[in-house]
Amino acid sequence: MIRSLAPRRIGFALAALLAAAGTQAAQDRPAVLKALEARGLRVVQEFKIDGGLRAFAGVAGDQPVAIYVTPDGNAIVGARLDAQGKPLDDAKLEALVSKPMGDQAWAQLEKSTWVLDGKKDAPRIIYTFSDANCPYCHKFWEAARPWVDAGKVQLRHVMVGVIRQDSPAKAAAILGAADSSAALLENEHKFNQGGITPAKSVPDGIARKLDDNQALMVSLGFRGTPGIVARDETGALKKYNGLPQAGELDKLFGPR
Repeated sequence: MIRSLAPRRIGFALAALLAAAGTQAAQDRPAVLKALEARGLRVVQEFKIDGGLRAFAGVAGDQPVAIYVTPDGNAIVGARLDAQGKPLDDAKLEALVSKPMGDQAWAQLEKSTWVLDGKKDAPRIIYTFSDANCPYCHKFWEAARPWVDAGKVQLRHVMVGVIRQDSPAKAAAILGAADSSAALLENEHKFNQGGITPAKSVPDGIARKLDDNQALMVSLGFRGTPGIVARDETGALKKYNGLPQAGELDKLFGPR
């Protein structure tokens, strides 16, 4: 079970994005936006469209959405389509919401406490929120071996301690080791025999790192492990909640 988190830790990526985007002047801001925000939707920025509507880019959970305010002050949340049924505003949402959020999330992952699995110069980087006791994390580790061993992929394990009571102590044994990568491999090679021996205690510094990693995991929309984050050929962020299906692995890892 995931431990409760201080509210300030959750959604900090969106808060930074909103601050950077600025806010509408109070007298010019449609009142309906406040009602939508009360329901949990975040409004990022207005953009121009034709047709007598005011359009706003927003975020619902961690997904970009468009909000269209009609002249009478009502709002429609959804997608505009052309006569052929093609979305009209996807590019705007990508530029105003998806790309900034993706870039910021990637930067936060880079700065998080992670353990390298593979060659540090492997061209494809994949982050995975991992618990030392998670059987699906272990299966993902096994599935990645052909790509990691070939030097094509590096996994960066953002360690959390959420599965069992001794998960934080096992994470501490890995993060506190002289060679954390070797300790991670020890846990995986011994997984079916119980994994790495838990640390006798979790130092305060490591406990804070685990809390920070867990807060980041939750802010990115993951509620369990593994939570996997990669980038596609365009640089767009791709997220996988749980172990990817067999057909998704080649797409995630790339050519063998």
